[in-house]
Amino acid sequence: MADGSRKRRVLVVEDEDNIAIALDYLMTREGYEHDRVANGAEALGRIRATHPDLVLLDVMLPEVSGYEICQGVRLDPSLADVKILMMTARGSAIERKKGLALGADGFISKPFELKELREEVRRLIGGEV
Repeated sequence: MADGSRKRRVLVVEDEDNIAIALDYLMTREGYEHDRVANGAEALGRIRATHPDLVLLDVMLPEVSGYEICQGVRLDPSLADVKILMMTARGSAIERKKGLALGADGFISKPFELKELREEVRRLIGGEV
């Protein structure tokens, strides 16, 4: 990245307000620029428009699933550098395999510890530049 002063951008795709509020708090505290989309139908358009460094992507969303969004991002060559961290309440091995097979960079089960989420986000995109 040429502009070393740019904050990392995170897009939260989460329909549950209480989880989104916790994520908002964490992203603010960590110094990331962030935005939120509450339904799957808006997500891909917002990802294309804002080109975030990371998408925190819920699997179970209204209208379009996190899996479909992940696949859509991975099929768009202009979004190849966007990292995807999937979140699901059904943290089974099958869910995880499916997400990773579709191109997710990481997977976290809900409810998650904020510390665990912070470590995953840092692993994928690092802290503030």
